[in-house]
Amino acid sequence: MLSSKIIRFKSILFFFLFTIHGAVSTPPADPIKCSSNNTNCTITNANGAFPDRTICKASEAKYPTSEAELVSIVASASKNKQKMKVATRYSHSIPKLVCPDDNGILISTKNLNRVLKIDRESMTITVESGVTLREIISEAARFEMALPYTPYWWGLTIGGLIGTGAHGSTLWGKGSAVHEYVTHLRIVSPSGPEDGFVKVRNLDESHEDLNAARVSLGVLGVISQVTLQLEPLFKRSLTYLTKDDSDLGDELTTFGRKHEFADVSWYPSQQKVVYRIDDRVSMNTSGNGLYDFTGFRSTLSAALAVVRGTEEIQEIGNDANGKCISAKFISATLAASGYGLTDNGVFFGYPIVGLHNRMQSSGTCLDSLEDLMITACPWDSRIIGEFYHQTTFSISLSVVKNFIEDVQKLVKLEPKALCGLESYSGILMRYVTTSNAYLGKTEDAIDFDITYYRSKDPLAPRLFEDIIEEIEQIGLFKYGGLSHWGKNRNLGFVGAIKKYNKADKFLKVKEEYDSRGLFSSEWTNQILGLKEGVTILKDGCALEGLCICSQDSHCAPKKNYLCKPGRVFKEARVCRRDVKTKKENDMKDEL
Repeated sequence: MLSSKIIRFKSILFFFLFTIHGAVSTPPADPIKCSSNNTNCTITNANGAFPDRTICKASEAKYPTSEAELVSIVASASKNKQKMKVATRYSHSIPKLVCPDDNGILISTKNLNRVLKIDRESMTITVESGVTLREIISEAARFEMALPYTPYWWGLTIGGLIGTGAHGSTLWGKGSAVHEYVTHLRIVSPSGPEDGFVKVRNLDESHEDLNAARVSLGVLGVISQVTLQLEPLFKRSLTYLTKDDSDLGDELTTFGRKHEFADVSWYPSQQKVVYRIDDRVSMNTSGNGLYDFTGFRSTLSAALAVVRGTEEIQEIGNDANGKCISAKFISATLAASGYGLTDNGVFFGYPIVGLHNRMQSSGTCLDSLEDLMITACPWDSRIIGEFYHQTTFSISLSVVKNFIEDVQKLVKLEPKALCGLESYSGILMRYVTTSNAYLGKTEDAIDFDITYYRSKDPLAPRLFEDIIEEIEQIGLFKYGGLSHWGKNRNLGFVGAIKKYNKADKFLKVKEEYDSRGLFSSEWTNQILGLKEGVTILKDGCALEGLCICSQDSHCAPKKNYLCKPGRVFKEARVCRRDVKTKKENDMKDEL
């Protein structure tokens, strides 16, 4: 059992480490590593590990600086029938969408990073696909314009974020997904000798194929340019309101209609909900607000190591009480500091009013100083810091109340079970809308973002592993949740493509744009239903979400984690710690 002194130390440390601002941050490493001359390469994601811990290899990496160079690269690879995959600057997708097959090549958009045009009359911005969300927001604001709805983390490139359907939170207007605001897109795809082995397609809103390219998973080719619809810059007023979760199921179905930028953070073990009341206000409303989200700031590397070490001690000791104490302190500290909101540099209370570009997204841990031993982004894989699983799915508004009630039933059975994820800001719920994109959302829904501890040892079970696994399976299978394409463990994609009623249209465009599958991989073929193998059956596979357990060996029987039915959703199969088996094993050890 973790001592109260260690818990207090961690709590004080947490308060200190998250008061550091981005000016002393360390930039993330390039996700591509090569031996020499950009050959014999590997690629990973920002977390340093794909869900199945695959090491993805490539024969070489290419860094085009213009569309002309990109066209030449694709043409050459197409002529040689060489596999290709697109890599982004920071590689924040969790599944291995960037892994090429057969030692293919990587095409990085890192240097396709120019803002090409700002058109004030049409209120559009045209950028190359490697431009970051941060740069788009900043450049639009310079001309007093805004992209209305965006993800909250600005370290994403426009090509990467639209390719995986990334979004903010709203039920208003065209919805919260950035791809809904794409008016024009240029994509470079393989072709035959009659086209010089490459074709550049110009897609606008009059072209039906735009609905395939908007969420393309990188299998149609390389997006070279994107044009986004903007609107006049505006101000927002934001207040966080904390309530108990007794009426959460009912509140969720109406809250998103009341407030334009509404979202909800849920702390189930604390039976607490934080509602984001966030709306447009007049430009003459006073306030110079800034949202520099605490969790996206630079952090002391040494402090991160202590926090991670404490978390590991709690896991080894099955210390549920320690996790709950930590979670309560962290959530209380975040609330007291306004979650990173300030007005003229200070936080004295709500509402916080500020220009949209200063409130919509953040990520100051990307700002550069080259000393990794001092500070870094909390999840930087080069240090001892955060290492986590992420489960993200969207559930239709029509059944979301039932899902909430099922989770609450699990909490009643195990009140401390979800304290671990509450240390990662609880369950974030964002509103998403029906999309015309073939692989976009099929109906108005709530997206559930669940982040939780992951062991460095793939065969080590987690405390209350079964509860989060059951929630995952309830969301995905009982209520037909749609997986976020850029997040999730392998089991999140079981049968995923069958949930999209326009999947056949997408696959038809894919065949037309890349008939030889040069931008496809084993993984993308699996998640698109073209090949078996989304799940991997082996000892311990359920611990990492590589499979749904069907026998004890898929869990950790030697550590007393056995495959059991769900407690609320009986069809679920989860890895549960069996106290009876533990006692029997302890008796055998004594004998």
